[in-house]
Amino acid sequence: MSGTKRAFTPLQRLLHWLMAICLLTMLFVGVGMVATVSPAYVSLVSFHKTLGIVILLLVVIRLIVRLVYGAPALPADMPPLMKLAAHLSHLGFYVLMFAMPLIGWAMLSAAGYPIVLLGGVTLPPILSPDRATHAVLWTAHQYLAYAFFALILAHAAAALYHAFFRRDGVFEQMTTGASDRVSR
Repeated sequence: MSGTKRAFTPLQRLLHWLMAICLLTMLFVGVGMVATVSPAYVSLVSFHKTLGIVILLLVVIRLIVRLVYGAPALPADMPPLMKLAAHLSHLGFYVLMFAMPLIGWAMLSAAGYPIVLLGGVTLPPILSPDRATHAVLWTAHQYLAYAFFALILAHAAAALYHAFFRRDGVFEQMTTGASDRVSR
C-alpha cells in the first residue's frame, strides 16, 4: 500500500467501530453468561450465539473491504519494533475475530446443542457430537476470550499512546479520518 493514503475510508471506520462495540459487548455478555445461574442465562446464551455470528459476518465484510481499500502506511519515523507490534496485533485481531465464532459454533456442535439464533434461525452443526472435542473447544474458547480481551486493552492503550504522546496522526486515521501527517 502506498504511503499517500492518509486515513481509512468512512466504511472502514464504520466497520471498525461497529465491530469494537460488538466485540466489547460479546466479551461482557460472555462473562455475564458464565457467571450467572439466573433465568437470564438462556437469554444471554442466545444473544451471545447470535452476536458471534454477526461478528463472523462483519469480519468477512471487513476483510474484503480491507483487501479492496488497503490501509494507510504507518508513520515513517515509527520504530520498527512498534511497526511489527502493530502488524502482529492486527493479524491477531483478524485471527481471533474469525476463530472465536467458529470455535463457539464448533463447541456447541460437539456438545450436540442446536445452534438457534435470535429470530429462530437454526445453523447446521459443523462437527459431530463428541464430549472430548467439546471440552477442548470450550477451554480454547475461554482462554482465547481472555487473550482477545488482553489484545483489545493493548490496542486501546496503543491508540491512546498515538493520540496523546506520539501525536503522529495514527489515531485520527481511524477516528476523524483526518491526519496532519502523511507517511512516506
